[in-house]
Amino acid sequence: MKASLFLPDDAARWDEFCARAHGATFLHSRRFLSYHANRFVDQSIIIEDAGDWLGVIPAARHPVEHDAVVSHPGITYGGVLHQGRLRGGAMISALDCAGSLWRAAGFARLQYKAVPHIYQRAPAQEDLYALFRAGARRYRCDLSSCIDLQHRLPASERRGRAHAKALRAGAQVTAGNEHMRAFWDVLEENLQRKHQTQPVHTLQEITTLGTRFPDRLRLIGALVGGRLEAGTLLFLTDTVAHAQYIASSERGHEVNALDLVLESAIEESRLGGKRYFDFGISTESQGRALNEGLNRFKNEFGAGGVVHEFYEWDLRRNDDAIE
Repeated sequence: MKASLFLPDDAARWDEFCARAHGATFLHSRRFLSYHANRFVDQSIIIEDAGDWLGVIPAARHPVEHDAVVSHPGITYGGVLHQGRLRGGAMISALDCAGSLWRAAGFARLQYKAVPHIYQRAPAQEDLYALFRAGARRYRCDLSSCIDLQHRLPASERRGRAHAKALRAGAQVTAGNEHMRAFWDVLEENLQRKHQTQPVHTLQEITTLGTRFPDRLRLIGALVGGRLEAGTLLFLTDTVAHAQYIASSERGHEVNALDLVLESAIEESRLGGKRYFDFGISTESQGRALNEGLNRFKNEFGAGGVVHEFYEWDLRRNDDAIE
């Protein structure tokens, strides 16, 4: 077994491998990673044995801390992705090979974003055990709200009343990416008004991703008086409908349009065969602060908690194999 750095000529084979990997989603594909490739210095790794690929690790140099490599700074979660051949001791060996290669390239630390279990098509958490064996520490933990669509918890009465209010106000559901520009206007205004921030993606980037992945990005919105006043942009994986962005205008808030949007998105996801509906995290400050109101709002739809775990491995801990 050995580790080698990803090269541009490997892109097609990488995407074919990820399409069958247990813990991979479209975010791990080179088609996704390449939309903002100019932002990062790629340090992705291929684990192989005599030319046979066993696993891949999307990674890049930390944008600020240049002694650190991150799996991956441009996506929500990274991880060692495999098709079942890096179980048990094989995963320990794979991580050791990767660590040696990064260390030889001058990196002192690996920051690792584990893939939450809800995104895995089959159990694939051997990486967490290998990180433990390597002496990695968990330095961050975010809390997300997630509905198990096969065993949904009861929604609160408050959410039921809000949904009814939206219907009485004449709000209508619309689905399809043709309203993306209008939604982006609502989203940008919402983030600026509440948090003085901007979306992680630009409208141009989202439009590019929508063209590359027409079956993976889906906008569900609410029209009030013929104008889009609330919506959610879903990132769709094989198992999860993830609410990448949720936003409402002030008019949308007045009539509880988001309740209509989210309930429609949840039901569409269930009927579409998804196992989970993931609202996203409600934590701030590297996971050390919980937005209680936001978390409560999401949970009132019948959601429970799922964590996003982040680990840091000191690559200089020793030059020997993982114990």
